[in-house]
Amino acid sequence: MHLDLLHLAIEVAATLAFFTAGLLAAARKRLDVVGSFSVACLSAFGGGTMRDLLLDRRPFFWVDNADWLWGLMLLTLLAMRYLDHRHVSTTQRAIQWPDALGLGLFAASGTQIALAAGMPPLIAVLMGTMTAACGGVLRDIACAEVPTAFNDHQPYALCAFVGGWLVVLGEHWGWPPGPSLAAGAALAFGLRAWTLWRDLRLPEWRAGRR
Repeated sequence: MHLDLLHLAIEVAATLAFFTAGLLAAARKRLDVVGSFSVACLSAFGGGTMRDLLLDRRPFFWVDNADWLWGLMLLTLLAMRYLDHRHVSTTQRAIQWPDALGLGLFAASGTQIALAAGMPPLIAVLMGTMTAACGGVLRDIACAEVPTAFNDHQPYALCAFVGGWLVVLGEHWGWPPGPSLAAGAALAFGLRAWTLWRDLRLPEWRAGRR
């Protein structure tokens, strides 16, 4: 029961973080309320839904907690009104920080869920990485942009991948689930925050340049 509550708390926090990032991305594109809610939901639920499809988990998180959708609809309306009233300018940098928080939380919870489903370590980590990264990818595609995870050359999915392995190692070393989840989430978030702060870059494809 304790682990179920912990998973729920992490999934809720990660969902809100990615939903916020999706709303900010929609605001940058000046989408209407339907477009904003759709993009924010893709950001918040896309990765977890992909994970649950592959793991054959039912019901999906957003189906099992459908009451949350009403709250997120209200949040969309309030956020749009606030941003318009305050004339807040949304930047890519502002989107990156809630996105980084969601990345860390979903990397840890996705890996733990896959381990609990009996997946081998590598598959579990890849499931956690997918949970963490796919929402942002779907958000950017819906906003007609090349996904930032692929295009800005900063470590993104790699941070989630490393954080997921700490969850696996924590289970292997006999840590309780709570510390394993917290450590994996903190590592993934910390790595992503560090790369943003230091503006670290991955090697990019140079073939074909003149």
